[in-house]
Amino acid sequence: MQRIRSIADYQFGRGAGEMLFPDNVDISFSRGTGRIRHIYMRDQLLATLRPTDGMFSLTITGARRLVQISPPRLWVKVTDEAAVFIIEGKSVFAKHVVDCDEQIRPEEEVIVVNSDCKVLAVGRATLTGEEMKKFGRGVAVRVRHGAAEEKGKLRRANKENKGKVAA
Repeated sequence: MQRIRSIADYQFGRGAGEMLFPDNVDISFSRGTGRIRHIYMRDQLLATLRPTDGMFSLTITGARRLVQISPPRLWVKVTDEAAVFIIEGKSVFAKHVVDCDEQIRPEEEVIVVNSDCKVLAVGRATLTGEEMKKFGRGVAVRVRHGAAEEKGKLRRANKENKGKVAA
């Protein structure tokens, strides 16, 4: 438990480990290597530990836990006009960035939020925080998961479970 919290603190800032991974999380390990792979809380995936660099890839559920930290870190706020597309998993373009954490570096895991600080998506930054604010074109964040995609997955899972119960 301490190991995953330490990695989260390093990656997302002090206090992130406890916020993201409370005591009641379940950790799954790789069958081949025996290393930590996924962290769940009540059957919901919070994050995946990437084997390539040893950092976490967040899910929307994990991002929602992290935005509660004050002050938040690694966030990108976008226009409400762009939010409709980003929530579906489309990339964030620099011209739609309203504000962001200036400490963001390319290839870091970031959380995309709207003007109300609601989580829209998670992904990887392609620009620095400073560049996101200044540039008027180009991709700022490559979105991996949009919040609408996760809702769709939950709906599909619920439909599948209902079918299994009835059978």
